[in-house]
Amino acid sequence: SEETKCRYAPRPKRSHTRSRTSSTSASYNGNVTEQDEQRTSREHKLEQLAGLGLPYLPNTFPDARSSESVHSQYGALEGTRVRVAGRLMRVRLMGKAAFAHIQDRDGQLQLYFKLDVIGATKWEYFKLLDIGDIVGAEGSVFRTRTGEVTVQVEDFVLLAKAYRSLPDKWHGITDVEVRYRRRYLDLISNEDARRIAKLRSTLVRCVRSYLDARGFVEVETPVLQPVYGGAAATPFTTHYRTLEMQAFLRISDELYLKRLIVGGLERVYEIGKDFRNEGVSRKHSPEFTMLELYQAYADYHDVMALTEDMIAEAAQHTVGTRILSYDDVEIDLTPPWRRLSMQDAIREESGADIYAPDAREQLRAVAAQRNVKIDPDGSRGKLVEEIFGALIEPKLISPTFIFDHPVDFPGSLLAKRSAANPEAAERFEPYVAGMELGNAFTEVNEPGDQRARMEEAAHLSGEEHQEMDTDYLLALEHGMPPTGGLGLGIDRLAMLLSGAHHIREVILFPLLRQREDENAES
Repeated sequence: SEETKCRYAPRPKRSHTRSRTSSTSASYNGNVTEQDEQRTSREHKLEQLAGLGLPYLPNTFPDARSSESVHSQYGALEGTRVRVAGRLMRVRLMGKAAFAHIQDRDGQLQLYFKLDVIGATKWEYFKLLDIGDIVGAEGSVFRTRTGEVTVQVEDFVLLAKAYRSLPDKWHGITDVEVRYRRRYLDLISNEDARRIAKLRSTLVRCVRSYLDARGFVEVETPVLQPVYGGAAATPFTTHYRTLEMQAFLRISDELYLKRLIVGGLERVYEIGKDFRNEGVSRKHSPEFTMLELYQAYADYHDVMALTEDMIAEAAQHTVGTRILSYDDVEIDLTPPWRRLSMQDAIREESGADIYAPDAREQLRAVAAQRNVKIDPDGSRGKLVEEIFGALIEPKLISPTFIFDHPVDFPGSLLAKRSAANPEAAERFEPYVAGMELGNAFTEVNEPGDQRARMEEAAHLSGEEHQEMDTDYLLALEHGMPPTGGLGLGIDRLAMLLSGAHHIREVILFPLLRQREDENAES
C-alpha cells in the first residue's frame, strides 16, 4: 500500500557472508555444509528483494489479528479487510497463484496470493520469501471451496528473515536434547510444546486467582539468603563481594514466609524459583518452581481440604475437566481425596509397624525380603522413607494424602508433633499418578521445641543436615499463631495436567550439561 511505502523505506543491500554453523544447530536438518548453503541463498534473496525497491523489515506491524480470532469470528469478518502476521510454514504454488500458511501463537491461518491482485512486482517479492520468514499481510477474509478460512492477500511485507531452515515439518526435532537446548525450534515445530507452555501459564494464573479470592496475600521473599533452610537439601553457594559474605540460593521460601505470619499477615503465598544442588531425574530439576502458602489459625487438615480443592479447581479451569488421563489411566481429582496414614500404608504393604519398639528391625527385615536398597544404619524415619518410596509411592495413582509421618522422617523438622502420637508429625504429602506433588505441615510454633530439633538437625550429616536459623527462632519467640503450610511443585502439577512424563517438558529452558559446541559461532 502507499501508506506502507511511505512508512517503511527500503533497507540497503547486505553483503553476503558465509558463517560457520555448529553441528548441534544443523543436526535437525542436514549437515553444516547444507546449512551454510541455505544461509547464503537466503541472504542473496534478501539482496534481490532490496533491489525491487519495496519496503521490508519494518520496525513494527500494528493491529494484527490472531489466527484464532480470524477463525472464531469469521461470521463477522467475512469480506472485511484484516491484518495478520506470523511465520511462513508452507507454500503451495499454482501457476499465478499460491496458498500459504502462517503460524502465530494460537495456530495457523491460510493466505491466498494471486498475481493479478498483488501485481507483478509484489509477486516477485512473494517468490523471494522462504519457509520460516515472518510476514505481515493485509487482505479480505473468505472461505475456500474446501471450507478453510483464508485471507486473500492484497498487500504484505517481510517482517523478519529466517536465515536458517526450520526442522522437518512432519517429524520436528527428533533429538530430545536439541529440543531442550533449542527450545525456540521446538516451539516452532512442535504443537505439543506450545500447548504445554500455554497450559503452564494458565495453571499459575488459576492458582493465583484461587488464593487471591480466599484472602491470601502474594509476597516475594529473598532468593539470596545468608542462611539456607526450610528443607533438607544441598544449596547452591555464591559469594557477595560487597558485603564479603557467603550467600545461598534458596532451597525453600518457608522460613521467610512464616516470619510474615509472625508479623500478622496471616495468609501469605509465593510462587517462585527454588534451587537445590542435587541430581536430576524425570521428576527433579535443580531449578524448579514452588508454590508455598501459609494460613494462620489452621492445621494440616485445613490445608488438606484447601489443597484438594485448589488442584481440582486449577484442573477444571486449565484443561476443562477434573478427570484426567495420565499413562492411559483415568484419574479423578474431584474431592475428597483418599487419606492414608504413613503407619497404615507401611503396615498394609509390608506388615511392619513403624511405631513399634523394634520398628527399625522390622523395617530392615522388610527391605531384605523385598530387595529394597536402604542405609541399614539410617534412622527409623529414613528407613520408612526408603521403603515407602520403593514399595508404595509408585502405586499411589488415584489422588491420595499420605499423612502423619514419623517425626524423624526426612523433611519433618518444621512439622508440629501430633497431639495423639508425639512420635508422629502433623504432616502430609499429596500423591497423584505415583508422583509426590508437595509437602505440608501443621507448623511448629513453639520456639523451644523448634530450637531443640534444629540443633539436632545441625549435627546430622548428609542430606538430613539442616542449618540453624537463629533469626527465625527469634521470630518464633515473639509468637506465631497455629499455622498450616503447604509447598506444592508447580512443575509436577503442570506435568500431571499436561500429560508430560519428564519435568524438562514443562520447563522452557532446563539446565543441561554444557557441550563443547554450545557457544560455537553461528
